[in-house]
Amino acid sequence: MHFQTKMTGLVVRSKEQGARSERTVVGVEAEVTSCSLPLAPRSIFMGPVILATGHSARDVYRYLAKSGIDIEAKGLAIGVRLEHPSELIDRIQYHSKQGRGKWLPAAEYSMVTQVQGRGVYSFCMCPGGFVVPAASGPEQVVVNGMSPSNRGGRWSNSGMVVEVDTETAFEGNTSPLRMMMLQEELERQCWLQANRMQTAPAQRMTDFVNGRLSADLNDSSYAPGLIASPLHFWLPEFISTRLREAFKLWGRQKHGFLTSEATVIGIETRTSSPVRILRDNETLQHIRFEGLFPCGEGAGYAGGIVSAGVDGERCAEAVALYLGKDSRQNA
Repeated sequence: MHFQTKMTGLVVRSKEQGARSERTVVGVEAEVTSCSLPLAPRSIFMGPVILATGHSARDVYRYLAKSGIDIEAKGLAIGVRLEHPSELIDRIQYHSKQGRGKWLPAAEYSMVTQVQGRGVYSFCMCPGGFVVPAASGPEQVVVNGMSPSNRGGRWSNSGMVVEVDTETAFEGNTSPLRMMMLQEELERQCWLQANRMQTAPAQRMTDFVNGRLSADLNDSSYAPGLIASPLHFWLPEFISTRLREAFKLWGRQKHGFLTSEATVIGIETRTSSPVRILRDNETLQHIRFEGLFPCGEGAGYAGGIVSAGVDGERCAEAVALYLGKDSRQNA
């Protein structure tokens, strides 16, 4: 475990095998930063590499694309955070005017539908929770959600997202980073709508559905604060139109769900990795670089905490087999 240490590149060795060149990743280059030294000398750590970044490691994705290490654009889901008073969700889900009462937990929900051939669904529902800022760089506004263990907050929120395929983003752009570019563009637009601060652009749910700017906003769990903004207008039409239709449907299915008491908050873009780092299905190594094991959510092979953990176990086992094979060859 190396704290204050940033990977800057992979150490790659090439070996000519007839007409083709074999490339093996044998370590990582890194630089160390600290409070006392802005930039310490480079370090090299040797060994095969499990590349298990998070899904927002955009510097790593840019490095891979620039270095000719095969990656491809991957579909993801983009939308908003929708926040209701938790008491309202309790009444809807428990079918009771008294809500959850003294003993029941804060109610959860799961929504899914198809609108114009695309999936629209709730994501990471947080009962009795908070909407939180999740930007990872400058000129970004991104929101996410969390719940404390007691689920005791006044609000419940969920991501409400639309499936976006790789053909939709930046039509005509064939870059493997085009989905990441779409994320960045929308996050910057959100930042501009938020007066270039970490306040989040927001709209009452009914105003979003009816296409009008909110004159005022509900109280919210989002600590940096909200600012009224016409999300229905500046969000891409292929997202906003589908969200509005889905909200109407769910409002008919669950009486009280479509309400001016709920707040639409922008923007939710970090649902999964925007790229997939290509690997062999059997060895779990990169398709062209031996010794490199793309792993987990950041590599495009998992969709959350549990599945990323399982993929990590598989990659650890694959590395053990790789090291065992290498030691036998060198014996």
